[in-house]
Amino acid sequence: MNNRRGTRGSMTTRLTIAIDGPAASGKGTLARRLADYYHLPHLDTGLTYRAVGHALLTHGLPLDNLSAAETAARQVNLANLDRELLSAHDVAEAASKVAVYPTVRKILVDKQRAFAAQPGGAVLDGRDIGTVVCPDADVKLYVTASPEVRASRRLRDIQSRGGTADLTEILADIVRRDQRDVGRTDSPLRAASDAHLLDTSEMSIEAAFQAARSIIDAVLAKRDEA
Repeated sequence: MNNRRGTRGSMTTRLTIAIDGPAASGKGTLARRLADYYHLPHLDTGLTYRAVGHALLTHGLPLDNLSAAETAARQVNLANLDRELLSAHDVAEAASKVAVYPTVRKILVDKQRAFAAQPGGAVLDGRDIGTVVCPDADVKLYVTASPEVRASRRLRDIQSRGGTADLTEILADIVRRDQRDVGRTDSPLRAASDAHLLDTSEMSIEAAFQAARSIIDAVLAKRDEA
């Protein structure tokens, strides 16, 4: 039986896990589960872009105000990212738009890399972790699912929080976000060449967690043998 959960806190070797994937693929939930299991700090890098978008919306500034976006990016505090506050749909849309600015991305990537450089390592999830933020991560996972499955998951999440939404509109929104993420010039969404693909379309979160854990434990076992 694997006992890394009980020993991770005393391990001296670093473990950096990079998780990428499109919106609503399940990568965030998986990242949090893995961070808890391996006793590692976790950063949802998407929240850093949402924080920038939220700052612009809060101050009534246009999303194409590059100077304001850069200022907001510099002021992002990784220790003070309110997931509930930043989960609003308009904030997500704003984040997707400010994320296309290379200078904003550079400011936030520097913060994300500093987080990943912690002595024991970390778990980071986003769109460009394995390709840009942590290209030397010990384990890279690319988590995906069909747009239809992701739209259904997003709808269930909204409903679980007491909200209402239209499945067709959610699907269209996901497709638009995918196109923006994949099509942007700077750090487009794509799987790293050495990433392990996890298609969760037919997986429960528990099944995805077990599959990811098997991949990570195999990497750790191989490293221990070296």
